[in-house]
Amino acid sequence: MKKLSIVALVIVIIFGLGYSQREILITRLLERGLEARMGANFLASLDDGLHVGLCGAGGPMPAPNASGPCVAVVAGEQFFTVDAGTDSVRNLNRMGYPAGELDGVLITHFHSDHIDTLGELATMRWAVGDNELPLPVYGPPGIQRVVDGFNMAYAQDFTYRHEHHGDSVAPMSAAGLTARPFELPSDGVLVRIHDRDDLTIDALAVGHSPVEPAVGYLFRYKGRSALVTGDTIKHPNIIQFSQGIDLLVHEALAPNIVMMMNAGAKLVGNPLMEKITLDILDYHASPMEAAETAKEAGVGHLLYYHIVPPLVVPGQELVFLDGAQDVFPDYTIGVDGVRFSMAANSDEIIKTHKGL
Repeated sequence: MKKLSIVALVIVIIFGLGYSQREILITRLLERGLEARMGANFLASLDDGLHVGLCGAGGPMPAPNASGPCVAVVAGEQFFTVDAGTDSVRNLNRMGYPAGELDGVLITHFHSDHIDTLGELATMRWAVGDNELPLPVYGPPGIQRVVDGFNMAYAQDFTYRHEHHGDSVAPMSAAGLTARPFELPSDGVLVRIHDRDDLTIDALAVGHSPVEPAVGYLFRYKGRSALVTGDTIKHPNIIQFSQGIDLLVHEALAPNIVMMMNAGAKLVGNPLMEKITLDILDYHASPMEAAETAKEAGVGHLLYYHIVPPLVVPGQELVFLDGAQDVFPDYTIGVDGVRFSMAANSDEIIKTHKGL
C-alpha cells in the first residue's frame, strides 16, 4: 500500500511539473513540428513512377471530405494538377505536395468549381517556389480569357507582394498565370500537349454539353497510364482511350440520390433546386456508367471523383453505387487525399493513402 502511495505521489509530481512547464513543452513541440513541416516534401519520397492523388474529390456542393475537383499527377520529377477546385491548393499542402514545384495546371472546362482556386494556386507557387515564369495553365480554346481574368483580378496583389518581399521571394516575372491553349480534339483523336522526360499528356474530347469545350487528359509515363475524365457523360472517346490503362479517374453523379433531392425540393416548394436537380442529370455520368466504361476498357482500377451529391450519411456509398460495384469491382470512391502509386515499368497499382 505504501509503495502504491509513493508511485501515485511521483505521478502527481510529474504531471504537476509538466503542467507548470506546459508553455515551454508546447513551444518546443511546435518548433519541432514546424521544422519538420517546413522541410516536408512528399514528392521527394516517391519512387520513380506515375502517382495520382485527389486534391479535391467533390463537385460544387460542399462536403466534409470532398473539396472542389482537383487531381494531382506526379511523373518522375514532373508535377501537374488537373483542375483547381475549391480548397484544392490547401489540400495539396496537407498532402505534402509543394505548390512551388508545380509544373502546370490542366483545365478540363470552365465551370466555376473547376477553376475557382487558380488565383490562390498561382500565388502559392509564386510565393513559396523558386520559379522565374508564371504558372502555365493548359486548356482548350477559351483558356486565355480565363487566365487574363485571374491576372487582372490579382494585379494589385502582385504589386503588394513584390513591394513587400522583393525579387528574392516574389519576382514580378513569375507572378500569376500564363495560358497554354491547345486545339480542341475531335472525336477519336488525341491532341498532344506535353512530351518531356518520358511523360506524355494528351487531351481528348468528352461530352458535357451544353458546356463546350470540355476535355479529359491521358497521362503515360514509363509503361504506366492514367486518364482523368473531367465532367462528362459516358463517352466513346473515354472508352477508346482508356483501353488497358492502369487507372481511370472518372466523375460520377448518382441519379437516384439526386432524384431524392428533387422530390424533397418539390415537397418543400423550392422550384430553384427542383430545376437544378433535373438539369444536372443530363450531362454527368452515373457510377454505373463509369463502371461500364471501366469494364469495357479493361482498366486496372476505377477511381470515382467529382462525387455528386456529397456522401454524408454512413452507408450512403452503397446507395451512391447502386449496383455499379457488381459491374466493376476494382474501384475506389474518392475522398480528399486518397493516393495511388504505379511504379515505373511494373503492373502494380497501390493505394498508398486512404485520405487526409
